Amino acid sequence: NFKKYGIFDIVFSIGYRADQIKEYFGDGNKWGVNIEYCVEEQPLGTGGAIRKATAGLRETFLVINGDNLANFDWDKLISTHKRTDAKITLALFPVEDVTQFGIAELEGERIKRFVEKPKQEEAPSNLNNAGGYVMEPEVLDVLPEGFCMIERDCFEKLAPQGVVFSSRHEGQWFPTDTLEKYYYAEENFTSLY
Repeated sequence: NFKKYGIFDIVFSIGYRADQIKEYFGDGNKWGVNIEYCVEEQPLGTGGAIRKATAGLRETFLVINGDNLANFDWDKLISTHKRTDAKITLALFPVEDVTQFGIAELEGERIKRFVEKPKQEEAPSNLNNAGGYVMEPEVLDVLPEGFCMIERDCFEKLAPQGVVFSSRHEGQWFPTDTLEKYYYAEENFTSLY
């Protein structure tokens, strides 16, 4: 999906079974991309992993969570990011069961806050963080050293400042964080190539 949008330089942040992942993906040559690896010796959480993998980066970058299958429209996300002068732009995806996800409260395209696993009747929307982000490197300065979560320690801290925006994802999105969800995604995800 990154290659489709002209994104060829990719860093995998890995830990568990790192050697198997490296062996399978190699340097990315067989997919026509360049892959590098950032290995977590100890789990760093989503925030710590992103911070470590982007160390020294001074330009806008993209992030995708590794436990989802999605065909994000990166052109749309980047366009929203530039147009709104956002510091972070998140892909949001509509879900039927809001009680299982962090749900966004919006003001236009700006994300005011996330409500974690709300009751159906108390949900501010049905839009879930789909795990695709466009980010400016300076936003990572709010993260503590070591283990931290990008959702809590970055997005939630910066949303009240009016710099976190959204782009609604209209394509495929399948979480794969349980075996049941993985098998469902495997059966229903339409291949990108």
